Amino acid sequence: LRMLQVKLIVTGDDFGYCPRRNQGIVDCFLAGAVSNVSLLVNGSAAADAAELARRYDIPIGLHANLSEGSPVCEVLKTNSSLLNQDGFFHGKMGFRTALSKGLLNMSEVKQELQAQVELFRELTGHLPPHMDGHQHVHVLPEVRHVFAEVLEEYGIKYTRVPIEPGLHNCDWIPPSLMDFYLGVEEDSFNTVDVFTRHGIRWPDIYIGLSTMGKNMSVGNIWSAIDTAIAEFTSKAPSPALLPPQSRTVTIELMVHPGYPSVPPAGGCGEGPDDFSQSWERLHELQTLTKPELQSHYKTRNVQLCSFKDL
Repeated sequence: LRMLQVKLIVTGDDFGYCPRRNQGIVDCFLAGAVSNVSLLVNGSAAADAAELARRYDIPIGLHANLSEGSPVCEVLKTNSSLLNQDGFFHGKMGFRTALSKGLLNMSEVKQELQAQVELFRELTGHLPPHMDGHQHVHVLPEVRHVFAEVLEEYGIKYTRVPIEPGLHNCDWIPPSLMDFYLGVEEDSFNTVDVFTRHGIRWPDIYIGLSTMGKNMSVGNIWSAIDTAIAEFTSKAPSPALLPPQSRTVTIELMVHPGYPSVPPAGGCGEGPDDFSQSWERLHELQTLTKPELQSHYKTRNVQLCSFKDL
């Protein structure tokens, strides 16, 4: 592994969700613990987040949201297949159910994704260098095609494909959550060809499901990185045989740090969810900013960066 240069993108998701989330992510960035953020443009503190990103020069991309809160596209706010009877998005599982029943209009999905890219540009002054999906909706059947088209149309090069090495061996993940994760994994495998056809790229390795919330620890992050690199190098030709530029392995670590939300502030139109109000957010923040994690990066030749550095 000595031959390998590791480029690690630590992405703080849900930037813009609430003021306390924003503050937590900024604190992590200033501590050198997060190197990239993903903005929810329909989040209640999205404008504040964009302003913070500008002030502190934080690399920022788009966390496309079709499952939580309200759409940003005016036309879809009243009468669209993306809304439940309460007038909000269908939710993490509700979206998947509606999709599997054929109830979602893909042209509305496309319209909303385009509106979110446009709003991102309005808030930040530039297009997102990377764009992924809140609650992994971007790898779902049908949605993946529309998502890829939107990225290609705007020239957005990078996304996230949540296939995590070693996930199957994580016996601390409860069965119901593991079922969800394995569904995300299967959808991701089926998305690879679609994204490839549209010329979209993503890091070599994704980590983040096994290290979320209370499961995050310095040891956990390291073993996830080690497992992933070992699996990656076993499939790749010997580094010594490769030209220097391909001796680099890129990893995205998805994280959700923040100070817990205090209702009614936060959310994407419906107020903050349970995970956002829980101590698990603070636990992630405290773990990511530990000096031992930082020194680990240095000794292991790991360089933190953002998508625009790839």
